[in-house]
Amino acid sequence: MLFTQMTFQAALPEYILAVIALTLVLMAAFFDDNNSSRRFVKLTALSGYGLAFLAIFALPSESQSIYLGLFKVNTFLIYMKGLVLIGAFFACWMVSDNWLDGIEKPEYHVLIMLATLGMLLMISANDLISLYMGLELQSLPLYVIAAINTRSLKSSEAGLKYFLLGALSSGMLLYGSSLIYGFTGFTNFDQISSFIEQNGATPGIIVGVVFLISGLAFKISAAPFHMWTPDVYEGAPTPVTALFAIVPKIAAITLLLNVTHFLFADIRFEWMQVIIAISVASMVIGAFGAIMQKDLKRMMAYSSIAHMGYALAGIAAGSQQGAAGVLIYMTTYIFMGAGTFSIILMLRRDGLPVHKLSDLSGLASTHPFWAFGLLIFMFSMAGIPPLAGFFAKWYVFLAAVNAGLIPLAIIGVITSVIGAFYYLRIIKLMYFDDVDQTLDNSAPKENIIILSLSITVTVLFLLFIGPLREWSYFVAKNFPVSGLL
Repeated sequence: MLFTQMTFQAALPEYILAVIALTLVLMAAFFDDNNSSRRFVKLTALSGYGLAFLAIFALPSESQSIYLGLFKVNTFLIYMKGLVLIGAFFACWMVSDNWLDGIEKPEYHVLIMLATLGMLLMISANDLISLYMGLELQSLPLYVIAAINTRSLKSSEAGLKYFLLGALSSGMLLYGSSLIYGFTGFTNFDQISSFIEQNGATPGIIVGVVFLISGLAFKISAAPFHMWTPDVYEGAPTPVTALFAIVPKIAAITLLLNVTHFLFADIRFEWMQVIIAISVASMVIGAFGAIMQKDLKRMMAYSSIAHMGYALAGIAAGSQQGAAGVLIYMTTYIFMGAGTFSIILMLRRDGLPVHKLSDLSGLASTHPFWAFGLLIFMFSMAGIPPLAGFFAKWYVFLAAVNAGLIPLAIIGVITSVIGAFYYLRIIKLMYFDDVDQTLDNSAPKENIIILSLSITVTVLFLLFIGPLREWSYFVAKNFPVSGLL
């Protein structure tokens, strides 16, 4: 049967988000652009994310396909859905009623919820059609969100650039999907995988795989498909930048893992070369590009490019150990990113946002808690032990070494050392430079809570890395590719 109690239960988080989002869309016709309407929509959206997250614990633990094989559920995908919902909750909660930055429209939270729904569908996709449907349901609201501040020319420019390049990446993904369908005769992942296992991969299928991976690489800001990232991060309102920097990347890299480690598990030596090239390009361009930046948001854009390069090193390993490493990496990434952007959101002068690196001068003397938070996150992103970022890089590089990709791991370590320069530069500005102009002291309690939670997780990650490691290696067994565990 197409619809049973089991299929309903397996898709319960998606149903919750869809019902709440559509309800808010209908109610939006009666909303005014005032604080009470915005507060109602925000609280409803936060409740939706909370309910969807709780619904994850009701999902079946065994792997199963639902809705005629269009989607599937297993423990690895369930965990990644949980990360997406946590990231969306943070991104929604960060938006203070007092600091709207041009995103005062109530539809903002509805668009985030629809995009989150698309991300959950992307993660569960088990068919080329459902893959594209989830991808576009994620992308279309994000195009609007990027340009939601209609009073800002930079925001409009960011939205236009994101839309045009996003359309190009969707075209590449569709072209790759059409080649795969044309040479196999199937769109279902299980059937395509069986076809390749029995008949091998023709050059046409391999070309299709390259285009498919390239389209997904755009969604995670991996080089050389990163061109949109610095401009969009800088031009979009800071809460939007925080969303872009964290949540879509989790969904896209999970989909990339699913495509490579399940759909094309039998031709991993072909797609590994593509992933290795993208990983190296991302690490190098991200590390050197960030050094030249004077804008904090642009620097974080290049930093995110480098981080995706490190995560791709785990995928390039082509093993269950690599998949487990990516899971650990994305778990740490969400807290480092949320904590960093919670501070960036609080950097204001006379009520207006500031995000130049020079604005951080002397921050330790005027705002010691903010400076301490940035210190922790910068050290963690640089991979300094015993913080969370160190373990994240350790496990993806270890997977690469065990897969024989020693040069890739060496490049990763070298670019991490180079990347430490721009992270340490921020620490130098905060702790050793004199105050230029004092920043505002007020800060929303939401940002302080997110900041405190992120600092706690980043600093104390050592205490629960053992259970997380065992769990990640256990759920990575959902992928058929072999590897050291």
